[in-house]
Amino acid sequence: MAPPAQAHRSPSPSQPSGKGEVSDLKSQLRQLAGSRAPGIDDSKRELFKKVISYMTIGIDVSAVFGEMVMCSATSDIVLKKMCYLYVGNYAKVNPDLALLTINFLQRDCKDEDPMIRGLALRSLCSLRVANLVEYLVGPLGLGLKDNNSYVRTVAVIGVLKLYHISAPTCIDADFPPTLKHLMLNDPDPQVVANCLSALQEIWSLEASTSEEASREREALISKPVIYYLLNRIKEFSEWAQCLVLELVAKYVPLDSNEIFDIMNLLEDRLQHANGAVVLSTIKVFLHLTLSMTDVHQQVYERIKAPLLTLVSSGSPEQSYAVLSHLHILVMRAPFIFASDYKHFYCQYNEPSYVKKLKLEMLTAVANESNTYEIVTELCEYAANVDIPIARESIRAVGKIALQQYDVNAIVDRLLQFLEMEKDYVTAEALVLVKDLLRKYPQWSHDCIAVVGSISSQNVQEPKAKAALIWMLGEYSQDMQDAPYILESLTENWEEEPSAEVRLHLLTAVMKCFFKRPPETQKVLGAALAAGLADFHQVVFYGFFPPFSFPQVVKH
Repeated sequence: MAPPAQAHRSPSPSQPSGKGEVSDLKSQLRQLAGSRAPGIDDSKRELFKKVISYMTIGIDVSAVFGEMVMCSATSDIVLKKMCYLYVGNYAKVNPDLALLTINFLQRDCKDEDPMIRGLALRSLCSLRVANLVEYLVGPLGLGLKDNNSYVRTVAVIGVLKLYHISAPTCIDADFPPTLKHLMLNDPDPQVVANCLSALQEIWSLEASTSEEASREREALISKPVIYYLLNRIKEFSEWAQCLVLELVAKYVPLDSNEIFDIMNLLEDRLQHANGAVVLSTIKVFLHLTLSMTDVHQQVYERIKAPLLTLVSSGSPEQSYAVLSHLHILVMRAPFIFASDYKHFYCQYNEPSYVKKLKLEMLTAVANESNTYEIVTELCEYAANVDIPIARESIRAVGKIALQQYDVNAIVDRLLQFLEMEKDYVTAEALVLVKDLLRKYPQWSHDCIAVVGSISSQNVQEPKAKAALIWMLGEYSQDMQDAPYILESLTENWEEEPSAEVRLHLLTAVMKCFFKRPPETQKVLGAALAAGLADFHQVVFYGFFPPFSFPQVVKH
């Protein structure tokens, strides 16, 4: 007999299964804490690795907190990083333990190595314990004045963390004015960018309760600050450039000369390799020229090439983000993009959400000169294995036809769709043929000849069935079997689930009666009786006025 299966997987040799292993670690760390023997850092590193690995798999190693702090007295940067990681993890859940770390973190904030100073300051600000904020002010003040740019960068973010822990402490320590001074005078671009980000967040949160904060927030969008940041924009990282450009987009220039100066300064950002920088620059250009109609159109022409380049390069997710921006521009000025319609052709390996946006833009840019090529391309998508995209492509063909572009050729294409042996293609084509006949009744002869050959039993979708019934009633004089098809549908009235179809059937029978009374009189009585008995209010109240037709029903 086979032994029973174990309910839990046995722990691996390297994974502790109880408190014994943690106790062993604690004793080993305690032995190493005061030792200065050669190679001691290597031994500490192995033990630190074990502690961190146990911590990451969910084992509680808070019992060794004191020993970890004692072992942190080293100049080894790797040991420092692991110790700070450990301390930050357990200080959040146990504020009492966090008190043990203050002394050694404050000591490390004054270390000779700027990397250790920065790491210690970051760890100190990451404790996020409200009753320890008084210990942050001093190290942060020193960090903002540090000679090393890395330490200053960390200190700026530390000020923002302090604000979120205790806003009054941050404001009382005059850290925001210090950040503003650093932003306008620091030679390091990352320090400047961090100051800008921190100040924007602090003043935005303070503006609701302080008029001074509101004025300071507005001062960030003043001409001196904007021009200072623009002149240094090439020094910034991609993230920082987007931050600056977002701020510039809120700036209101005094005159057109200032607008052109800013645009000339940012011209080369349109060729940047990063898509976010390009899109942020485009946003600035569009905002600056909103009041200048002619220049605004020229901006559309200028930004067209960078946008189309971004669409064709990069991941589908990036393409979709760019296409979403481009979609808005195409809808506003389709004629500018009319000659670039081929950029909106769908690729076989693109996701559906990208294809759908491209179909909408193909529809928008269609005109007299490109309709034939666009419709030809859209017709290819009708046989796509992606059924929603196939439906959208057929609808796009119909929308273009309703814009009065090359109607003759488009009607022929739609009639070809009706002959395809695919239910969803036939359904979408029927709806579009109905819409076209309403706008172009002169095409009824060609359309009815094909529609008359479609069996109503093969059309199941409500909108398509309603479209077919509408054509049977509207053109019953040209369709020999129209009364008999309507009669067959009326006999199955109760089996029809769609109220829309039943209402169209009632209307179609009435139209047919006025055109071919002898053949429709019987089915009209049946349809009216069924309509009066219909439980759906759309059918009952939508068709009949306050008076009814009792004599017709009785007959």
